[in-house]
Amino acid sequence: MKFKGFSASQIRVARPTDRLPEITAFYEEGIGLPKLTHFINHAGYDGVVFGLPDCQYQLEFTTHEEGSPCPAPSKDNLLVLYIAENKEIQSIVSRLANQGFHPVEPENPYWEEKGITIEDPDGWRLVLMNNEGI
Repeated sequence: MKFKGFSASQIRVARPTDRLPEITAFYEEGIGLPKLTHFINHAGYDGVVFGLPDCQYQLEFTTHEEGSPCPAPSKDNLLVLYIAENKEIQSIVSRLANQGFHPVEPENPYWEEKGITIEDPDGWRLVLMNNEGI
């Protein structure tokens, strides 16, 4: 990816959690993201890194041996996955429902037009948006 003034080979968004096993199951089994790697006791941290299909974007979740408190932000802080095929979204929603996660009403009604909002185990919101994005 070429940006003004520099090049970047990938982008990773990282977030702490105190529920690493639940978060791992949510994103790997529920959403279906591929696990790229994981680590144990790296300077007191355990973590997992997920990839996004066909992209150099990654999600990382970590937990520290002394705790990783991280309260969820407002209901309008979102991770949005743009998925063109509605049947894929419905499959994800079904897998998440089997794990006990169900759609919630979004703060901003825009996300309800073509999307489904679901909270992960930490209360962070994910939108499965039924279009190809920008």
